[in-house]
Amino acid sequence: MSKFICRLFGLLCLSFWAQAQTASAVSASAEVLAAGSVAPSVVFLNPGHSTEPFWVNYTEFMQAAASGLGLRLRVEYAERDPQAMIRQAREVVTAKDRPDYLVLVNEQYVAPRILQLAQGSGVKLFLVNNTLTSDQSRLLAESGNPPPELLGSLVPNDERSGYLMLKELLRQYGPLAPGQTLDLLAFSGRKFTPSAQLREKGLLRALAEHPQVHLRQLVYGEWSRDRAHDQASQLVKRYPRTELVWSANDEMALGVMQAFEEAGRQPGKDVLFSAMNSSRAALQARIDGRLSVLFTGHFSLGGFAMVLLHDHARGVDLARHGGYNQQVDLMQSLDPARARIWLNMNPAKDYRLDFKRFSLVSHPDGERYAFSLDALGRR
Repeated sequence: MSKFICRLFGLLCLSFWAQAQTASAVSASAEVLAAGSVAPSVVFLNPGHSTEPFWVNYTEFMQAAASGLGLRLRVEYAERDPQAMIRQAREVVTAKDRPDYLVLVNEQYVAPRILQLAQGSGVKLFLVNNTLTSDQSRLLAESGNPPPELLGSLVPNDERSGYLMLKELLRQYGPLAPGQTLDLLAFSGRKFTPSAQLREKGLLRALAEHPQVHLRQLVYGEWSRDRAHDQASQLVKRYPRTELVWSANDEMALGVMQAFEEAGRQPGKDVLFSAMNSSRAALQARIDGRLSVLFTGHFSLGGFAMVLLHDHARGVDLARHGGYNQQVDLMQSLDPARARIWLNMNPAKDYRLDFKRFSLVSHPDGERYAFSLDALGRR
């Protein structure tokens, strides 16, 4: 992996002349946008499937934000194919009518390659959910000046979410008797995805605080319900005393629950499950008590990224308001009552938040962005 990153990093270097030309083009573009004569344009490279509940919800929230802020947004689905995402990026940055901003996820470490493709295009790149890894950031820092195309990032605190999921799972289980131990199975996402790695890190931090919980096995379900179901069908036989299951997303949790039910184990009673995201099936499982812990909120990152890009296009210096690279805590733990509210939400209506109230265009003296999902579902 180090050799791969180094090779990509070598491709990132631009000549002084190219950097100067790009900076000049971006400056001129910003002046036009600040004057309000052109609505800023954004392309989002969605890494998920066009039928995948999380990424569909993500897109709906993002489109609602773009509409409310007057941005022109186009979404391209990569269908979980990193090579397709790279092809899409190449088409975007070489098109005659290039967007002002290209938003992407560093899924399977594709960001450096896309950053290399964008060199000299004048298109600003903004990362959401998965940003550059520490190795990628270090290599960029060693080059001296960062590439002018790389604007910044907005990511959730995935480590904290992974930590809180297990802590809440144990709270739901209740006090342990002296000497009592619990068997835990964990289902993570793709092994080389930063968000999955950070959620695992949070899980391990929580486990270090609770030595009575024994992690019997952690497997990579790759965010897939079917794959997690197949894995769990074997693991439930291998570890018949399992009482806790931690899953990095809802699709995997649903697949694992199915496997345990097929083995005669009752979710919510014989074994407690945790998950992340807010698909309708997961919300219903939380209402029914089959799912004991459900965290959601990070589907909103793309929408709030639209606020940052809206402000940047109008001259707001993001460095003065939390920085160009921001991490936010938006995750909420849903109890059954709250899950019912979310289940009854209509994206066409309830996602029509006043996104401009998060903008600092009219509040240049504001210190930091205060993104929140408190207003969702209240209408």
